[in-house]
Amino acid sequence: MAGARVTLWAVCVLQVALAAVYFQEEFLDGERWRNRWVQSTNDSRLGHFRLSAGKFYGHIEKDKGLQTTQNGRFYAISARFKPFSNKGKTLVIQYTVKHEQKMDCGGGYVKVFPADVDQKNLNGKSHYYIMFGPDICGFDIKKVHVILHFKNQYHANKKPIRCKDWEKHFLDASASKPSDWNAELDGDWQAAMLQKPPYHDGLKPEGIDKDIWLHQKMKSTNYLTQYDLSEFENIGAIGLELWQVRSGTIFDNFLITDDEGYAEHFGKATWGETKGPEREMDAIQAKEEVKKAREEDEEELLAGKFNGHENVFSRFHRRDEL
Repeated sequence: MAGARVTLWAVCVLQVALAAVYFQEEFLDGERWRNRWVQSTNDSRLGHFRLSAGKFYGHIEKDKGLQTTQNGRFYAISARFKPFSNKGKTLVIQYTVKHEQKMDCGGGYVKVFPADVDQKNLNGKSHYYIMFGPDICGFDIKKVHVILHFKNQYHANKKPIRCKDWEKHFLDASASKPSDWNAELDGDWQAAMLQKPPYHDGLKPEGIDKDIWLHQKMKSTNYLTQYDLSEFENIGAIGLELWQVRSGTIFDNFLITDDEGYAEHFGKATWGETKGPEREMDAIQAKEEVKKAREEDEEELLAGKFNGHENVFSRFHRRDEL
């Protein structure tokens, strides 16, 4: 079933400010989302999105979001909102992402752009303020990006932030099948699993480029103004600009606000209400798939075992008929 369940991702830059919601998208009005989101036409080979709740969900309508639909494609889509500055304010960027497919290599992150971004020409070189979210590729790369733009450079978190549901074990790449291994007697050979070392999860200060958090510890106002990486003057769009080997990821419940309390409430009212039923549906479907696979294996086993005895079965069949 799922390579990763729906996860709520949120990045928060803390400061003091009056509450405001700059952008909120739940895709609750059907295909009218197309009036708000702009698909890039920079390259004719870009993948397309559709509105879907996926194969398993907690609520057929509430869990609908933008789903990638084509394998081996780049994707570029964005939505614009009224420009604002977060100077002296808390900034919360929040969304949900569900890798319904077995995610082998692909992005699940968002980018926040300046108001003058060219949506129709959106591509990997488009200037952005913030890049945030999970990125997965193979066994070794499964991390959360936090990248901020400051003084014409992109500053990434230097310490890795692992996804919460990362694999705790991985195949031993140095292992090889024994020369005397007999697949018919011993079954399919698989390398032993090794345990990965522990990690520090969550968006904690020690997991992010220290310069991002430096302003919270310094007392000099002039120093803060000059070196605060978290302040942007003209925030005006959010989008998905990423690559996926295998499609099927669903993005939903986007929120940009300066109110932590509202962000928490929004998260509980959306993914918080549907994650339980969604996991139940996923578990039921997984059991059904296992049962079906076993039945198919048994049928194949019987067909292969008795393939040379068709005449015997035909005689028995005729005898029963008599």
